Amino acid sequence: MSKFNKSICFIAALFITLSACEEPEQELFNGYTPEEVANSDNPVLTDVLKASAYSTIIGTWGGHNSLWSMHEVASDEMVIAHKGADWEDGGQWIRMHQHNYGATEQSVGNAWNYCYTAIGEINLLLKRFPDVVALGAELRVLRAMIYLWLIDAYGNVPVILETDDDPTPPTVARAQVFEFIRSSVEDNLANLSTGTGKTTINAMSARAILAKLYLNAEVYTGTAQWAAAETNIDAIINSGNYSLENNFFASFSTNNGGSSENILTLPYDENNAGGFNLAQMTGHYLTQQTFNLQAQPWNGYASLEDFYNAYDANDSRRLGFLEGPQFSSDGTRLEDLSFEPGDPDGAPLTFTPEINELRPNSLRQAGVRVGKFEIASGAGASLSNDWPLFRYGDIILMKAEVMWRQGNNAGALDFVNQIRQRAGADPLTTIDADILLAERGREVFAEGWRRSDLIRFGKYNDAWWEKPASPATVNIFPIPQGQIDVNADLVQNPGY
Repeated sequence: MSKFNKSICFIAALFITLSACEEPEQELFNGYTPEEVANSDNPVLTDVLKASAYSTIIGTWGGHNSLWSMHEVASDEMVIAHKGADWEDGGQWIRMHQHNYGATEQSVGNAWNYCYTAIGEINLLLKRFPDVVALGAELRVLRAMIYLWLIDAYGNVPVILETDDDPTPPTVARAQVFEFIRSSVEDNLANLSTGTGKTTINAMSARAILAKLYLNAEVYTGTAQWAAAETNIDAIINSGNYSLENNFFASFSTNNGGSSENILTLPYDENNAGGFNLAQMTGHYLTQQTFNLQAQPWNGYASLEDFYNAYDANDSRRLGFLEGPQFSSDGTRLEDLSFEPGDPDGAPLTFTPEINELRPNSLRQAGVRVGKFEIASGAGASLSNDWPLFRYGDIILMKAEVMWRQGNNAGALDFVNQIRQRAGADPLTTIDADILLAERGREVFAEGWRRSDLIRFGKYNDAWWEKPASPATVNIFPIPQGQIDVNADLVQNPGY
């Protein structure tokens, strides 16, 4: 649930008053003058000042046709198949699935705009309030997190600071962006909160950013930094602030704000911080009756059959999919009266792991759907579940991976089996790259990490269902053509 909705109107009013103010002694906010605002270390006031930056990031992360969609549909986790003309969308999602995406894809442009809009808001705050130390530290680390998303997706990107006024910022090499992210976090760690809040940056979520950065250092710079990743992972584990939930799905429930497992979340709220549209994106049209939803779903995103089948039958995480016969909220068997004559299930709505074809006539019922996040009865078009950007279960598997990469197989097995024990899955007795990657897939499905994981493990360019082998040039997305058209100093990524 969003803690910022009430603050956003105050921050807007505060900015307007600051820009219009001529008398320094004029009171602006609960008795504060402009000078007091600019030099305050009051955490309550700091929360108000930073609210607009976080609200921008909440934005479209959990929605369709932006950064999360690119990561998921380009991976071996999910697909959006063509159901006749439905979801044809100019062929974008077929190209994304088959790694034929280009610089004019809507999602490629939307994701770029999403990131740089948030960076622009952060830079505006840093420029307006340069002397609020705690605010500056937090915003610089928040900006670094967005650059982590950018370096992962696009590789070589402009680095724009609050002091910059270049209208056509140039492309910066990926290794230099890596160093900017690293220094932005490490130089500000000491001034971050040591509290356990989950909706704003603190010292442990900053460590999670560094852990992800170093985990992928070889991809981003050509030089592996497993030990540096482990140092930051250990800081999170040894903090004692987090623990695995007994119930895997507690981290994804509608009321997951107090989860012991979530480190940093986007606090969605269907009334005050919308944009988390997963139920709409994945549900069949009749799924509306299963959960008494206020709006009809779009029948889009589904899991690939091979990915779903990678879960053992006794693995509780397998319950994170909507699979098999579907019912209304009163237990009545749902029937899709518009079913295709070739559907072997007929009218009774049944989500089958097998998807008959990618295009042009994927069956309306084909593919198991994403049920990992609780869909509350009566939910609107947006869900109120907080989205875990960083989660302790992921950190545990990152620990396993860096141990394995440094030759400690026994230690890695222990951490992987912690995750499997929680899921009710049988413990492993051996470990290798394929096992680690598969376990990461089962644990962090639909959380936006799969594409990055596949690249790190050297599997992103493999062939999978309805996707041929792809060249390494697609391991980063193209810089949007719309950006290049207005900024001649941007250099397009190779292969596009």
